[in-house]
Amino acid sequence: MGQGRWSLISARMSEQASATQFAASTAQQLLIRNGVLTREAAMAENLPGGFSTIYPVLKEMEESGRIRRGLFIAGLGATQFAMPAALDLVRSLRDTPERAEVVHLAATDPANPYGTVLKWPTLESEEVNVSESTAERMLARAVGASVVLVNGALAAYLRRRNPELLVFLPADEPDRSVIARALAERLAQIALALQKQKKGLLIGSINGISAGRHFLAPFLEKAAFVATAMGFQMRRKDPAVIAESASTPDQQPA
Repeated sequence: MGQGRWSLISARMSEQASATQFAASTAQQLLIRNGVLTREAAMAENLPGGFSTIYPVLKEMEESGRIRRGLFIAGLGATQFAMPAALDLVRSLRDTPERAEVVHLAATDPANPYGTVLKWPTLESEEVNVSESTAERMLARAVGASVVLVNGALAAYLRRRNPELLVFLPADEPDRSVIARALAERLAQIALALQKQKKGLLIGSINGISAGRHFLAPFLEKAAFVATAMGFQMRRKDPAVIAESASTPDQQPA
């Protein structure tokens, strides 16, 4: 037993201390994980007691100057908390980068804001042959599904062992072609990474129509995909158009 003076405290005091410590630790963890913490993001964590569990801690941290509260991201309500360093990073991302920034994440990754903080976007395109209700069932933070974000916006949704690809491209040029090119190159990197795992990536249809008829088709071919009877597949092991291979999420469509 450790040395020192000990005194017995009531079980009630011990429970209160534990609850306070839990709320403080949880709030700190969520701030670090999300950057800008919103009510929706906290609720997605299934916290015991909900957002009200950590709100008093966040309010106290704001009053002490450790974090800030405000309307940092439009459309997400007034309950937004963030550390000063996170706000500086958000401000640095106001302008669109010269080179598209592409990220491939598991759909369940906390870094994917869609399905929690943000609603899944609708499929708005001339080529769409998927009903709105069907699209809503397809889009979910499900194990095995993954997303591709281009400049922070959802560009594609992939499901495990499913050749159906859902894409979300801007309607106007030149953004439409820029995003399509960046998406096709990342899909090629994903296919290469899956090849190393003795798996593959088949793109049979895009937004409900044959992949070969979609606007993305020529960009896929330029990224070294090959059109087959089943759809687009990666046949080359080291396509020259891909400078580097990309790692895949833990749960990856095959």
